[in-house]
Amino acid sequence: MDSQNLRAFLAVAESGSFSAAAQALHLTQPAVSKRIATLEAQLDCKLFDRISRQITLTEAGQTLLTRARAILNAIDDIRKALGNLSGKVSGSLTMATSHHIGLHRLPAVLKTYSKRYPDVRLDIRFIDSEQAYTALNQGEIELGIITLSPDNQPPVIARPLWQDPLAFVVAPEHPLTRQPRIQLQDLGRFQAIFPDNRTFTHHIVKELFDQAGLALDISMSTNYLETIKMMVSIGLAWSVLPETMLDETIVRLPVKGADLTRTLGVIHHSERTLSNAGRAMLTLLEELEQP
Repeated sequence: MDSQNLRAFLAVAESGSFSAAAQALHLTQPAVSKRIATLEAQLDCKLFDRISRQITLTEAGQTLLTRARAILNAIDDIRKALGNLSGKVSGSLTMATSHHIGLHRLPAVLKTYSKRYPDVRLDIRFIDSEQAYTALNQGEIELGIITLSPDNQPPVIARPLWQDPLAFVVAPEHPLTRQPRIQLQDLGRFQAIFPDNRTFTHHIVKELFDQAGLALDISMSTNYLETIKMMVSIGLAWSVLPETMLDETIVRLPVKGADLTRTLGVIHHSERTLSNAGRAMLTLLEELEQP
């Protein structure tokens, strides 16, 4: 069974489109269709139902989906293990990070890494931290440099790198800036802008309010912290942002008894072989680790 045919199958299954799969694989649509047809002939079963413009997995396709990922992950592990024997740091390193970490934490790391290991091609995917866990478990990335889950579970190995203190923030003209003392219940009287409820940052803040028996009035959600900062700065609502984002456009609120922080770090899969490029990145992150 050709691994390229399996990759084409996964691309179609995950995108629900032959054209989108072709684009992702840098192939023509007829080439993808041929690979799927070859795989169906090898397995002697139909993998997709094609009704009008809709592409759906058959029962056989659903069964193959999980096993195809496992097969391809095993092949990648073998390739990495054999490549590691040379000791050379080269090839491709696929990793995920969030936009915020990419802007505020990674530039120095990536600059040093690229100079030290010029033969490595970095494939960096900017996704939410929560999505990075899924991508890691499915074998789509080798490393994730993200906001760590408060409840990390095996087989994911998580190494904390940075503590990221959070601050309650509003626009300079917001009514809360005129109060000498601010408590959580004061914040509850005003609208807030937050990342959506699937994010670790949202859960950290919501848990604080839940423990106090208070409700959050969330007027809108976006996972782009720079966008949240802009909307706060023009007076639409209050929010919680990393201290690294504080500047003259927003004001930090001294909220009594509300010290919040999140942990940023790197994750990898304990049951998969790290490439020499991946190991080199882990070593560099440890060297550059900041308090």
